[in-house]
Amino acid sequence: MRLEGRSTPKQLEERISVEVSVDCVAWLTACPDAEAFAATAARAAIDRAAGPIMGAPVILGVILNDDAEQRRLNCTYRGTDAPTNVLSFALSDPAGLAPGAPVLLGDVLLAFETIVREAAEQKKPVADHLRHLVVHGVLHLLGFDHQSDAEAAAMETLEIEILKFLGVPDPYRDTM
Repeated sequence: MRLEGRSTPKQLEERISVEVSVDCVAWLTACPDAEAFAATAARAAIDRAAGPIMGAPVILGVILNDDAEQRRLNCTYRGTDAPTNVLSFALSDPAGLAPGAPVLLGDVLLAFETIVREAAEQKKPVADHLRHLVVHGVLHLLGFDHQSDAEAAAMETLEIEILKFLGVPDPYRDTM
């Protein structure tokens, strides 16, 4: 997959609206710039991987919550009674939209305790893990998946390239 990346930062802010909600204030203690990091990572993922919606206005939500809420949502919507690091809830299918039509992409939700624990286990900054999982969640909203080995390899390659653009090291190196 070739990265698109045709927009300047100002154009991205004008075209891609990312609303970040901090439902767990511990995020701001562990990572004071969590809101800005999440918004920038989401815009970069959309700008570089959005193919069918390139150039269209996009609205995306990012919710920084805790493990309890993530567990509740994971149980309700995925049938798994456990927290997970990231959940993505799509509001529209980007492939089925008219060219240039505004896109209500959906929401990406991140669980504080799980992400902090994973970052510590993987010996990486919380900010880097946050940006990685925002990119991962946005790619899911754009139709990427990792159900097969080929899909997983393609998605991981794209994540690595987007994160490199953001100055975040390869999240898969020495963490598997």
